[in-house]
Amino acid sequence: MTIALTILHVIVSLFLIAVVLLQSGKGAEMGASFGSSGSQSVFGAGGGTSFLSKLTTSAAIIFMLTSLTLAYISGQPSSSSMMAGKGKSVVAPVVPVTPAQPQK
Repeated sequence: MTIALTILHVIVSLFLIAVVLLQSGKGAEMGASFGSSGSQSVFGAGGGTSFLSKLTTSAAIIFMLTSLTLAYISGQPSSSSMMAGKGKSVVAPVVPVTPAQPQK
């Protein structure tokens, strides 16, 4: 589960980077430098939301959810460990070796 979630997280983060880089800035139009809002005046001062803007929002939401889920999973105590049972090994008692007595 953690591996699949990590792979999804990496894919969404790369997609989010690509979508943000594809968008144009707010002042990209020539009319914006002269104070004109151009064709965006139909939707008001803020303009309408484009398809890329909706993609960015949905990718950001998925990125945040996977981040929170991975943080929650990593904070949980694990049920298995590589070192499970290593500290509870039974050690045989050491019997001191006495030198053999010379025969008379």
